[in-house]
Formats: sequence, C-alpha cells, structure tokens
Amino acid sequence: MKPWHRRVMAPALLLLVALSMILSGCGESSGSGSKYGGSVTIVPAPNGVFTKNFNPFLANSSRTGTQGMIYETLLLFNRLNGNSTPWLASSYSWSKDATSVTFHLRQGVRWSDGQPFTSDDVIFTLKLMQRFPALDGNSLWSTIQNVSNPDPSTVTVAFKQPAVTMLWYLGGQTFIVPQHIWAKISDPATETNPNPIGTGPFLLKSFNPQLYVLGKNTHYWQAGKPYVNELRYPAYNSNTSADLLLSQGAVDWTGLFTPDVEKTFVSRDPEHNHYWFPSSDVVMLYLNTAKAPFDNLMVRQALSAVIDREKISKVAENGYDPIASPTGLVLPSNQKYLDPKYSSLSFSMDAAKATSLLERAGFKKGADGIYVDHSGKRLAFKIDVVAGWTDWLTASQIMASNFKAIGIDASVNVATFNDYISALAQGDFDTAISWTSPGPTPYFLYNSMLNSKNTAAIGQKATSNWARWNDHATDELLNKYDSSTDEAAQQEAIAGLQKIMVDQLPSIPLMYGPTWYEYNTTRFVGWPDQDNPYAMPAPYSAPDAELVALTIHQR
Repeated sequence: MKPWHRRVMAPALLLLVALSMILSGCGESSGSGSKYGGSVTIVPAPNGVFTKNFNPFLANSSRTGTQGMIYETLLLFNRLNGNSTPWLASSYSWSKDATSVTFHLRQGVRWSDGQPFTSDDVIFTLKLMQRFPALDGNSLWSTIQNVSNPDPSTVTVAFKQPAVTMLWYLGGQTFIVPQHIWAKISDPATETNPNPIGTGPFLLKSFNPQLYVLGKNTHYWQAGKPYVNELRYPAYNSNTSADLLLSQGAVDWTGLFTPDVEKTFVSRDPEHNHYWFPSSDVVMLYLNTAKAPFDNLMVRQALSAVIDREKISKVAENGYDPIASPTGLVLPSNQKYLDPKYSSLSFSMDAAKATSLLERAGFKKGADGIYVDHSGKRLAFKIDVVAGWTDWLTASQIMASNFKAIGIDASVNVATFNDYISALAQGDFDTAISWTSPGPTPYFLYNSMLNSKNTAAIGQKATSNWARWNDHATDELLNKYDSSTDEAAQQEAIAGLQKIMVDQLPSIPLMYGPTWYEYNTTRFVGWPDQDNPYAMPAPYSAPDAELVALTIHQR
C-alpha cells in the first residue's frame, strides 16, 4: 500500500499521548489470560489534520478505522495466505455453476446503537451501491444480476455469469451499513457520516482535527472482545519526526516509512521495538494512456528502459523495496503463478535503447536538447506525488533526472493527498507514482489496475484503473479467470496477463510495495509478525487491522 511518513507532534498532543498512557492503567484478565484495558496510540499515516469523515464507502478520504474497526465485512480474508474467516456471515455456499453465492448471516449481531443486524442491511448496502455507482469501487454491479434475502439471516447474490472472484469483493471488501441510518441519507457519495453506527468492535468516542478516539462498542458480537479500551489516532503532517516519538515508545502501532529502521528505531529498545515489512503490492509509474504520448507503446518502453530502479530501491527506499518483476506479480508470494518463460526476466537500464525507441516513434531533438514530436510539441510531462511522502518524492526526482538525461523534460508535481487522488481518479495527470491493489491471488491486482470496467474517460471518475488501460484482450483474460473454477484455466489467464504487462507496459512496474508496520511491545502484546502472520499488519490495512486490534492486549 502507501508509504507513510512523519513529523513532529505538537506539544499539546504530546501531552495527550502521555496522559493516555498514564490513564491506560491496569485491567482485568480474560478467561484466556489476556489482560483488558489500555489505550493504543496509532499513527497509520501522516495525512495532516483530520476532517470528520467516517463514510466507509470513501476509503481514500475517510478516517482510518472506519473500515474494519467500525464497519465490517461478511468475511475476513488473510491476504498473506488467501484464507478466509467467517465474520458477519457465519458461512457461505456457491451454486454448482458458480453463478450465485449464498451468505448465511451470523446470529445475535447488533449495530452499535443496539438495533439488530439483518439481511435487510446487506441487501440495502448492495442496492445502495447500485443506485450510486460512485460507491461501487469494485464495480460489483457490472457482474451482479440481482440480490435477494429470503429470510433475515440469508442473502443470495446472483451473477450475470460465473464469477468466483466476487467472493473477495463481496465478502472481504464490502463494508455493510445499517439501513435504518443510511436510508435517510440523500447523497451517500458525499456524506461525511460524522456519527458512524457500525457492527465493529469500536465506535467514535471523540473527535477534533488533531486527534480522534475510538472506544469500545458494548454491543460487539464477539463476547469479551476487544481487550483494549481505546484506539487513539493523533494527526501528523509528515513522517519527518513521527518515528522519533515511535522510537521513544510514545506510539504503539504505525505504518511509517522509517529510514534505517534498525538504527533509528530497533536499536533504541531492542526488547520492545519491532518491525515487519511484508511485500504487499507493486509500486507503479502510472502513465495516462488515454492521451499522447503515453498511448504510444514505444514511448512507454523508452520511459521504462531509462529508469534507474536500482538507485530508487537503494536511495529512495533504503533497500526495503526490491525491484519489481516486469510481470507485475508480487514475488515471491505469487511465485507459483510466474510463467516459466519470465523466470529470469528483470529490468535493466538501457539509455541507447530508450533514445532509439523515441526516434522510431518520430521524436527528434529540439534546439534545447528536448525531444519534440512531428508537430514540434516538446516531450514534457509531470510526475505526480503526495507532499510529505518522502521516499516516493525521492523516487520521482530520480526518475525525472533519468528522463532529462536523454532529452525528456520531466518535472515532479507535489500535491496534497486529496488533490493527488482526485487527479488520478479524474484522469487529470500525466504520470504518477502510486500503489496497486492486491488480493488473495494475482487476479485482483491485475483486475483493479487493468480492467476496462474500472476506468472512465478523462474528466470522469475511474474507480481503480487510473492509467485508463482499455484493451479487449486484457478484459477477455480477466473474464476467463473470473468465470472458471479450473485452476489450469486460471493459470493460463494469469500467464496471458503477465505477457500483456511485459509486452504492452500499460503501467511501469518500479518496486515492490512493502507493508509498513512498526510496533512497540512495552504496553501491548499479541502483534502479528513473520512467525505468526495472522493478518496483514499495517494499521492502514482494512479490514485486516481490525483483527490485529481484536488480538492485542495489555502486557
């Protein structure tokens, strides 16, 4: 996912953090021996001061914790191994032809206001996404035929064709909202939902632009959980010194990019300061293929050929992020899907190849040393990046330097997160460094990034295919995987998608995106690690972070 960074916390906020530690006090023990109580201080990301937005449909602008801590899914997937756990649904079953799936809901679940959770809420949530396509981030309704609930505990979703991959999107990525609240909201696509009511283990306890606190939901359906009393989220503007507080033990759980983490964090308290950075996705240089010159394959190939990925990995990412496979697979976790013909394929810098490609594409050097096309237009563009995301900013500066070295006028465009994400969604960008959205198999990363269902014309909101890749052969391969339960057929489809990534470069792979995750065990234990990988561990991973918050407890 995203690289997160740090900055000095205001003195008043430091005092709040310190008080929260004092007040965490001692607690009772559960039957399992896990000790109750305490306030967990979390810094998922340095996104600046907070706005009061707890809309679970707006993942990029709502507050961390909205998805998972407050609103829950029918199933919980562990993306590290692809396994699923019953959650709001206690079980599910597929029809023989994989054209429908039936969820059997858990009994005794209540919303945090005490109202019962029923199949009406699930049906309402799904139909809300149909009525307001902006809420349908995974394009569910391009595949769903209809939904029905024969009784308060059963929901059946029928598809237009076999759709086995929908289990992840429906069960693992759709956050259910209460009908009795959301039916009164006129425009859920712009709703900030300041007083969220969910089924999750926490509810909003207090809020101000510098700090919000989630407290226990006393109606939570898992008896005896959570163990901790509060989750406290202080605001940061950048990662410049958030890790100073982390290293001092003032923060319990972060998702920060931390330079030289062994020296700056672990060495300060080796007994309690820990980190684990499992690879989660592929960081891409997205090219806006809906406009020139990025609709030209030779231009895309030239740009890829001149990028110094080795320097980006070592200098920008402190060696944490290995260079990505040209196939777009996350290796080694996706190793079994790798087409053998690409087993030794890797990127290498080749400036001569890049200039040859540009000249074959019709570009010639202008008087200022910058290439121009046949109309005299200079080959110039911007690379978008978020302010404060220092590792990606450095990576973008390295790429801009690489491009300029061969006669391309590239510049780095630093933007606020909201402006950056809006530009990607609306297609108002040239190029941008950004993340990809993985799932239990490689299909989900490819589908999110490449499926034409997930894109839109420039000026209209694309849900996830920001590069605006629109290719019939790509869509056919994605559909082939999605409509088959035969593993050999699915493998063949994944091999075809690898070939498109290698040959067509719809986006340019740069490096693997680690899951940033540092934690301190002075006050709380039970954290996931490489020996106990029960969940994707970053505090910004949703809904995975919910499982972490339900597991940790006072030392």
